[in-house]
Amino acid sequence: MSLVAHSLDVIKSLQAPSGAYPASPTFSAYRGYSWLRDGAFIAEGVSRHGDVAGADAFHAWCARVVGDRAGQVDVLVSRAGRGEAVTAAEMLPTRFTLDGVDGDDDWWDFQLDGYGTWLWALREHVVRHGRAVPGVEKGVRTAARYLTAFWHVPCYDWWEEHVEHRHVATLGSIHAGLRAAVALGVLSAAESAAAVEAAEGVAGLVAREGVSAEGAGGEGAGGEGHLRKWLGSDAVDGSLLACVEPFGLYPAGHPVGEATVAEVERQLARDGGVYRYLADTFYGGGRWLLLAGFLGWNHARAGRREEAVRYLEWMAAQATSDGDLPEQVSDLLLAPDRRQEWLDRWGPVATPLLWSHGMYLILADELGVTA
Repeated sequence: MSLVAHSLDVIKSLQAPSGAYPASPTFSAYRGYSWLRDGAFIAEGVSRHGDVAGADAFHAWCARVVGDRAGQVDVLVSRAGRGEAVTAAEMLPTRFTLDGVDGDDDWWDFQLDGYGTWLWALREHVVRHGRAVPGVEKGVRTAARYLTAFWHVPCYDWWEEHVEHRHVATLGSIHAGLRAAVALGVLSAAESAAAVEAAEGVAGLVAREGVSAEGAGGEGAGGEGHLRKWLGSDAVDGSLLACVEPFGLYPAGHPVGEATVAEVERQLARDGGVYRYLADTFYGGGRWLLLAGFLGWNHARAGRREEAVRYLEWMAAQATSDGDLPEQVSDLLLAPDRRQEWLDRWGPVATPLLWSHGMYLILADELGVTA
């Protein structure tokens, strides 16, 4: 069986009756939870390979989960509008149980990227298959209202770290999500105008503070620097790849987009795999399969097919004997002395990680590889 077929089977077999995609069925810290961000990319992968019903069910689940919190969002937006402080603990969660309720476990829970990524993925799915997903309007409007009000607030990044910063990958996902919400055509005129204004605010902020003075090729400050991990830092992060493709904040062909992909690859790619960032110590700081998928995706969109194929092949080579893809691999660690503490805390690396399978499906589709 091909890895495309196995990935589809893994995702279909583990999708909850509610429509949620579990992050990983057995990993102690993820078991029983679904992330909007992870699930959006998983849904994008299966949508590309014809599992329309599975992607529909996930998007409908997201819409219910977010729409059920419309009242909470209204309160938060009203309070912020009056100048009251809203704490991170009061914001919407970043992950939900498979039944769509807030979890009881402590987590780094204020992340905005998932809400933008879901809106982006929903729009991609709707356009691809030429049909609306029924019943998503309330969820879309709630998510757009939430992002419009709070896009500028510091929050945790993709990796559940650094709540004190404004992360460029998060801003890129918000920008894509707000544009998608407008394009879906379910916002009121006032909501649409506010979303457009917020998206423009994101783009302006990143242009001013989210681009380094020099890119990988030594370019000057005339717009050719690379994107920053967060505002005020010149470090890079693997998640920045999404700001180029698929989110298009600086698309393939744009000098900033090209410099970002080049700098991420220069600093973080090694022998086909991609690290999250150079200071990573999670499970010793291994290479992540899903980031190899993002780098391959960017190469494919830029016309560099051979390089994209190399990342797809590396991803496939990390599969277990059963064909399952892990979150990361531990052969070339950045901080090998830090691996054991995570093994003691949470057990072996998450395997399968459905997001890894989803990214494999996306890159396979970009390269014309099918089941």
